[in-house]
Amino acid sequence: DLAKPPVNEPREPEQFLMQVPQGNPLLLSHTLQELLSKDSVQVELIPEKKGLFLKHVEYEVSSKRFKCSVYRRYNDFVVFHEMLLQKFPYRMVPALPPKRMLGADREFIESRRRALKRFINLVARHPPFSEDVLLKLFLSFSGSDVQNKLRELVQGVGDEFMTCRLATQAKDFLPADIQAQFAASRELIRNIYNSFYKLRDRAERIASRAIDNASDLLIFGKELSALGSDTTPLPSWAALNDSTWGTLKQALKGLSVEFALLADKAVQQGKQEENDVVEKLNLFLDLLQSYKDLCERHEKGVLHKHQRALHKYSMMKRQMMSATVQNKEPESVEQLESRIVEQENAILTMELRNYFSLYCLHQETQLIHIYLPLTSHILGAFVNSQIQGHKEMSKVWNELKPKLSCLFVGSSNMPTPPLSPPEGNFFSN
Repeated sequence: DLAKPPVNEPREPEQFLMQVPQGNPLLLSHTLQELLSKDSVQVELIPEKKGLFLKHVEYEVSSKRFKCSVYRRYNDFVVFHEMLLQKFPYRMVPALPPKRMLGADREFIESRRRALKRFINLVARHPPFSEDVLLKLFLSFSGSDVQNKLRELVQGVGDEFMTCRLATQAKDFLPADIQAQFAASRELIRNIYNSFYKLRDRAERIASRAIDNASDLLIFGKELSALGSDTTPLPSWAALNDSTWGTLKQALKGLSVEFALLADKAVQQGKQEENDVVEKLNLFLDLLQSYKDLCERHEKGVLHKHQRALHKYSMMKRQMMSATVQNKEPESVEQLESRIVEQENAILTMELRNYFSLYCLHQETQLIHIYLPLTSHILGAFVNSQIQGHKEMSKVWNELKPKLSCLFVGSSNMPTPPLSPPEGNFFSN
């Protein structure tokens, strides 16, 4: 259990305990299925409520693990996110979607709901987060002051470096080439992100085209129905063909049912691909983005502070040497010596934080690799959706084909042309 930061209250169910492999605590032993089975959290919109001045959106958040549902507003997610970053600055904390409420349309609100669902599921399945009391409170506390409760849990506790028993020993578990490994992993994940970003965009377009196709098929069927329902009288010279036109109109009118069914099948396929393909790609991209953000925090945070501290220490040493050469008063020299000792301690702490940050980065990189098989699940869902969609559409088209036969019935003296005439019949020279 040494790889886990201590929590602030006892854990109840044994099945929630984080698995730590024997030997090096740096290494994770989880499988993708184990991570996915940690929890499944649903986030559903509650009908709009009016606040004192503005309408606000509320969500029902239901956790399978904690077997309860709570009501949360967007700002509750914001505070939860802030507390996670404050307590776990060296871990992958997924980003939240933007707030943008004024003038927000239904499409934006639904998009944000999906993003909040991805966020909370990634957090609920993250090994350290899943064992922390912050998550338990967010998913199970039913009081009205959840934001204050979240802040109270973090106040005065310190971040993971302060609470993890292994923090000061992290260097001992790191491979000798950790910096090279970090650089290589960062480049690999950047490339994976760029490719999956493009795949997600293509998948969105494919799903969108299926829904657009549904709209076109529905309009196509309605126009056939309108044509079949037309009551405009025929001119006298066309009276001989009146019965033929009447038969054609009746046939055209009936085809709208099949086209409506085709449209329904196309919508189903588009929606299925949005849920099973696009949404899972978005989940994977959110995870990869959180890794990229973590790498940036590592470089701009820990490393930058460490470099500044070293620079400050160097300046102090120069001042000390100068004071010694100039034989300044003992009191000022002692003060400078005291400041140098303080700075040395600060540098030591920053070095330990830097190694702990690399320790966490190594584990988060492992977590990304554990999630990589999700990509094969996504591809499988896409292939299955295409197979099922084309199969169902093909069935309706085949059922529609015999109903077209009456459209080719000409006058008694004219033969009925085939349903699929050779191309040359249309494009003969």
